[in-house]
Amino acid sequence: MQCAIYRMPIPSRVAAVRRSLLREDAYRAIRDAIVDGTLAPGERLNDGDLAQWLGVSRTPVREALARLEEAGLVQTKPGRYTIVSPLDVRAARSAHSVTSAMHELAVREALPNLSVAELDAMRAANARFAEALRANDVDAALAADDEFHGVVVTACANSAVHAVLEQFTPLLRRLERLRFASLSGRSSVAQHDRIIALCEAGDVDGAVAATRANWATLAQLLDAALTDGDGDDAGRESFDRYGG
Repeated sequence: MQCAIYRMPIPSRVAAVRRSLLREDAYRAIRDAIVDGTLAPGERLNDGDLAQWLGVSRTPVREALARLEEAGLVQTKPGRYTIVSPLDVRAARSAHSVTSAMHELAVREALPNLSVAELDAMRAANARFAEALRANDVDAALAADDEFHGVVVTACANSAVHAVLEQFTPLLRRLERLRFASLSGRSSVAQHDRIIALCEAGDVDGAVAATRANWATLAQLLDAALTDGDGDDAGRESFDRYGG
């Protein structure tokens, strides 16, 4: 089934990036606009429009789009069009398996040396997470969830873990909005509290298992979407019904 292609509108908000935008900044700005829905699935991407939006030349934009295609967020038909990739539940499920394993590894490597300050940072992030859920602020919930898990990812000081998460996490972000907009997202607050308690107790295996259980909530959502039918179109229809 061929996806619809839409003309890219210039986002109304000003991109929060420096005027002297570098290649990495362009990549992150466009990636974040895709993840937060500013650039919707199936939307046509014009490098000139993006360059105008970001206030840069076309070169860093084209380099950013090439990276985004490698990450699965953009699709290009040479000589015809570049679009935001449609939601692909199967690809997201594969990305989830990798990211979940990386978060478990991060906990295992970080816990023996996790400081009181880092545990406090996890508690503070979870408090912001809970408040964002109460306010139905999906953007704030995702940011706080990133901060919570990011404490351990930073503490493990494993550059390979960080690189893998940097590549595969964005594929999940568009779909995680669904989880945090539903009641299933609320369970993550208690799961985060359990991870903190086990880390504080120095229970490595317990903290790893709790982290696995936390990420399994998203896996259940992806699996449910896949059971609605075979292939990417079925997954996209499922997310449309749920409001994704």
